[in-house]
Amino acid sequence: MTQTVTLAGNPIHLAGHFPAKGTKAPAFTLVGTDLADVSLASLAGKRKVLNIVPSLDTPVCQTSTRKFNEQAGSIANTVVLVISADLPFAMKRFCETEGLQNVQSLSTLRGREFMANYGVEIIDGPLAGLTARAVLVLDADDTVLHAELVPEIKQEPDYAAALAALK
Repeated sequence: MTQTVTLAGNPIHLAGHFPAKGTKAPAFTLVGTDLADVSLASLAGKRKVLNIVPSLDTPVCQTSTRKFNEQAGSIANTVVLVISADLPFAMKRFCETEGLQNVQSLSTLRGREFMANYGVEIIDGPLAGLTARAVLVLDADDTVLHAELVPEIKQEPDYAAALAALK
């Protein structure tokens, strides 16, 4: 079964199943900006905001990263993860240039199964191989508190709904 979102109104198909509210988030291991592996298990005991974006080289992805850095980065016992197919070097450069210190960037350079396991892998169209735009909020035990698969890739996520799940 595939889910569909749009890119500029054109249908884009996704592989996998997007985690639903109340379910346990699938385990993952992705690549941090220092090229070290970072697993979901390594963040145990913290609440997590997964800001999943196609690429930090696009304006909407940059905006969502800035907003989550500003609005969620200082919430106690919470880590904001920005997940994309960008190389760790580019992710690090963007965050350093922007002064974003409250987000942790993770690349699908390794651990690409994350994309299908989280139902965000774009399998057709010009962005095939990247992730759709999505936001998941997990509690300290990795249960999904909020799940938004943004229906139009060029739109920003619902920040207020994601932040409300952390209250």
